[in-house]
Amino acid sequence: MDTPTTIEKAPDRIAVLERIAEYEKQGLFDKDVEVDPPWTPVDPMSVDFCYRKPRTKIKAKIANFFGRRFFGKMIKTRQVIFAGVTGLENLDGFKGGAIITCNHINQFDSYPVQLGFEKKYGKKFRMFKIIREGNYSYPGKIGFFLRSCNTLPINEGENFKLTTECMKGVRHHLSKGRKILIYPEQGMWWNYKKPRPLKKGAFMFASKFNAPVIPCFLTLKDSDLIGADGFPVQEFTINILPLIYPEEGVSAYKNAGIMKDKNYQAWKDFYEKHYGVELKY
Repeated sequence: MDTPTTIEKAPDRIAVLERIAEYEKQGLFDKDVEVDPPWTPVDPMSVDFCYRKPRTKIKAKIANFFGRRFFGKMIKTRQVIFAGVTGLENLDGFKGGAIITCNHINQFDSYPVQLGFEKKYGKKFRMFKIIREGNYSYPGKIGFFLRSCNTLPINEGENFKLTTECMKGVRHHLSKGRKILIYPEQGMWWNYKKPRPLKKGAFMFASKFNAPVIPCFLTLKDSDLIGADGFPVQEFTINILPLIYPEEGVSAYKNAGIMKDKNYQAWKDFYEKHYGVELKY
């Protein structure tokens, strides 16, 4: 890594930070701040949501092997810094499927989440991830990883059949005791430390299929290294908070709202305690 005096801050990152500041001011917390490439709708019938087919399993095995090697190299060279995990005791005694929720602050932040849960369940821990349709249809080598590393695409346009099939996949994996990562803020805000208002989708999955939510909140700290973008490389800590269970005798829709509010409050409380500041937008 170079010193701060030898690398200029990347214009695209400056532009992203300016958009974040502007959208925060306007309360547009679910608006994308990154410039995404064009994408094509995903054919729902082309996706093996349940990961049952031999070909799907083979591709997943290959993708996860090379993905782990890729991220291992990034951690070794300190391009990504995993500072550790807190709150593992909140998983004591829990077995079964669950929805993992996490704030989305970096394109690689699912890997620290994976590493955090491996501290509890070992390296064989298998986490599935809900990703947006545009990412799933991404071309080239990156697209292969986005489609094959235990991912389930969900629509971001009018491709509602995709969501129906995705729900079937979610139900299947939860019934097998698997954990599914969903970013309920919708969209990545780069290096944004505050929790953003949440969307209901992740909690509809949890309430509809009677699964708990495991709220996770990533905290950031500037390291002493400067990345290729001219900004300090961040140290990621994954903080696992107490599980949130659906309430009995309550409709799935109402339960989703209750769980969403509890999740946001848990994130807010942890943010304020960790950073020592009141949450203000």
